[in-house]
Amino acid sequence: MTKIGEPRIHEVRCRGGNKKFRALKLDSGNFSWGSEVCTRKVRVLDVTYNASNNELVRTKTLVKNSIILIDAHPFKAWYESHYGIKIGLKKGTVDDAKAAMAGKSSQIQAKFKARQANRTLESALDHQFASGRLLAKITSRPGQTGRCDGMILEGPELHFYQRIMARK
Repeated sequence: MTKIGEPRIHEVRCRGGNKKFRALKLDSGNFSWGSEVCTRKVRVLDVTYNASNNELVRTKTLVKNSIILIDAHPFKAWYESHYGIKIGLKKGTVDDAKAAMAGKSSQIQAKFKARQANRTLESALDHQFASGRLLAKITSRPGQTGRCDGMILEGPELHFYQRIMARK
């Protein structure tokens, strides 16, 4: 069973001389933001929900389909550099978007303006960016592959898990 901590991975010999990589402890993984087609290596902070067993949440065990909290900073930095807009601002905070664009060339300003025309960000995701933590789902099998990869929750799936966790 994989826990959160300093990375510790054992190599296990399997049938046919193949190898499995048993992750005993992991602290980071590759997570994908599906709607923005962006993947970043981020820190795993906590296990928040597991449909199969609450004991896995209490012991902070990483298994496939666990809902976990990850660090939002790498995705936030990418979004701000890609669209030229600050996200995750608390209410009442002033955004200096025009001041930031003043130092850019006309080509860069046109590129940002074209990207911003098609841009949409869910309010639920924006609230998570403000807190600095994102809910994600593990899609790999850390005890078999030695990696903790997954995807950021968004849309109906995010609302479903937020509603379940609010009940508890």
